[in-house]
Amino acid sequence: MDNSQNLSTLGEFGLISRIAAGVSTADGVVTGIGDDAAVTAFTPGMQLLTSTDMLLEDVHFRRAWHDPYRLGRKSLAVSISDIAAMGAIPRWALLSLAIPGDLPLDFIDDFTKGFLSMAAEHGVTLIGGDTCSSRAGLVLSVTIMGEQLPDLILRRSGAQSGDEIWVTGTLGDAALGLKLLDFGSAQPPGLALAPSCSLGGAEWHEHLISRLLDPAPRVIAGLALAESGLASSMIDISDGILADFGHIAEQSGVGGCIRLQDLPLSAEFLRSTEMSDEFPYQLPLSGGEDYELCFTASPLNREKIIECMKKCGVEATPVGIVTSLPGVAVIHADGSPHALQNKGFNHFK
Repeated sequence: MDNSQNLSTLGEFGLISRIAAGVSTADGVVTGIGDDAAVTAFTPGMQLLTSTDMLLEDVHFRRAWHDPYRLGRKSLAVSISDIAAMGAIPRWALLSLAIPGDLPLDFIDDFTKGFLSMAAEHGVTLIGGDTCSSRAGLVLSVTIMGEQLPDLILRRSGAQSGDEIWVTGTLGDAALGLKLLDFGSAQPPGLALAPSCSLGGAEWHEHLISRLLDPAPRVIAGLALAESGLASSMIDISDGILADFGHIAEQSGVGGCIRLQDLPLSAEFLRSTEMSDEFPYQLPLSGGEDYELCFTASPLNREKIIECMKKCGVEATPVGIVTSLPGVAVIHADGSPHALQNKGFNHFK
């Protein structure tokens, strides 16, 4: 690619061609980038799932912290996570960019490489999108499409009283990584093409910040739960387990009780907070950006779920119980209620 050009000389269609150059053909794509609309063919008997996410500069990310390669990966990962949360197979994506005129082409190239690397990891094909200029920072909009058999799609509305509440992975890492960057306790990564750079400060900060900058959607785990029939409802954790399980509770007409001592926390999270006077429970509860799965299941399925997740290379932890009474409570080991500071991220509060 000619790096002597800039956005103004390249133009909109030149930029689209530059992005499309890295996209390969894939099964199910009849007509991809370059026509008025993409044409796709999904597997017979499957239903189509569609979700859209936007990432705005200085709202969802800061260019000073997010190198373009990992920003590209994350912009697609958060959308793939929505498909994973319904136990479906991610297939196609649309990418729209509102770009400041002074953004270097190298940034867009590296962003595209990151986006397409995440797409390749999960069998997703970029089939189109849009570009325009922006006078107020970089705006990224991704539409993701997936497919699944109708009977296997997992929704938020299936939880029943007596079900256990589960989460995959660990909680709070990304939120703590954000605080480390925000308070200057760790240095942001350099503009690297791969997520292998070393961060300033403590070694364990690297893990926490990587969880923020380069989340891993739980596609394999979501598919396994759907195909096994073990889960009754599911959602991905983007705004914190308190808020996101709250969506399950609302859609299912139930409540829930989360046990504070059972929240899965990484060794890096514990080490970074061990000097705190008060343990920061707020981060795993409502810090957000975990992109783990929260699901509900009958207690009779506990051993089967553990074995199922083990085969996926993912740890899963039961952290509470679905109740018949509305509302979501959090309790300490002695049964006393935990005082909540907030219930999760909300753009309009």
